[in-house]
Amino acid sequence: MNTNERVLVYGATGHTGRFVVDELLRRGLEPVLAGRDAERLAAGPARYAGLERRVATADPAGLRRALSGTAAVVNCAGPFLDTALPLARAAVDAGAHYLDVTAEQPVVQALYRDLDAPARSANVAVVPAMAFYGGLADLLVTALLEGRSHAEVVDVAIGLDRWWPTAGTRVTGVRNTATRLVIRDGVLAPLESPAPFETWTFDEPLGEQAVVQLPFSEVITIDRHLEVKELRSHLNTGSLDELRDADTPAPEAVDQRGRSAQRFFVDVVARDGGDVRRASVSGRDIYAVSAPIIVEGVARLLDGRHHGSGACAPGQVFDAADVLRTLQRDGAIAVRSTRQSPSKTAA
Repeated sequence: MNTNERVLVYGATGHTGRFVVDELLRRGLEPVLAGRDAERLAAGPARYAGLERRVATADPAGLRRALSGTAAVVNCAGPFLDTALPLARAAVDAGAHYLDVTAEQPVVQALYRDLDAPARSANVAVVPAMAFYGGLADLLVTALLEGRSHAEVVDVAIGLDRWWPTAGTRVTGVRNTATRLVIRDGVLAPLESPAPFETWTFDEPLGEQAVVQLPFSEVITIDRHLEVKELRSHLNTGSLDELRDADTPAPEAVDQRGRSAQRFFVDVVARDGGDVRRASVSGRDIYAVSAPIIVEGVARLLDGRHHGSGACAPGQVFDAADVLRTLQRDGAIAVRSTRQSPSKTAA
């Protein structure tokens, strides 16, 4: 295996990290397992026997040492408020691409602000939020616009039949206290308080759901490269209630790939004058599906199927429609429908 195929996975022993390592192996890439805890790294699954393990200390020199001989870094270790900027900066200094799975808006903003120019100079890409939250909606909206860069109104709606949160999700929720942002009048603006509630009709079997505006990192990624006058992001309230319930259990594997039984639905609706476009996808397990999404990004960065360098949104650096076609062909997501009329009503 040559250096150009070696990918450092930071947080490799975590819940999402293991899905990413497995997907890299499936794609014929060589993961290098990295993390902050030597004992956890050593105690990884038996199927990782023979893979290199590196303890990555938080100081810049330690991170640079951990990155030696790798071509890309996948950061799965949240809270990303702590890990993203130091690791991404070390990756850029080492001449390696950086991707992560953050849903945290301030993290994406910081990476765009601080690392765009250095990444361009190093001829590498920094692609935060290449995952279920952030990246999937960004790719869907970009593909839906079919080469256009403008929309008057974009709605993103996420429906989960259950939300079994990982320990990392819970810790991140406690840390991420920043005011959430939407796009209003063409600029990033604070989400109004209290957040608006509505109803949204997802594809079956989820159907009609109460939703609340709850923007994730897709707002920042979409704002990075598309001109949207108003962007609203919604999440069904049932899954949010489960997330906030301390008694909700963590995900439990129900298949050989380690996925939970959770089902997700993501709708995007783009309106521009009288033109209304809608796309809807579904799949299994929001944590597991982040692995094929981000590894597809890694593969495209390593083999040159990307547009330029710098700190980029997923739909900016990759061919969004082609990424979605690949994910669908590989069974990661299913495109449920594309239709010309939205199914959203005010509550």
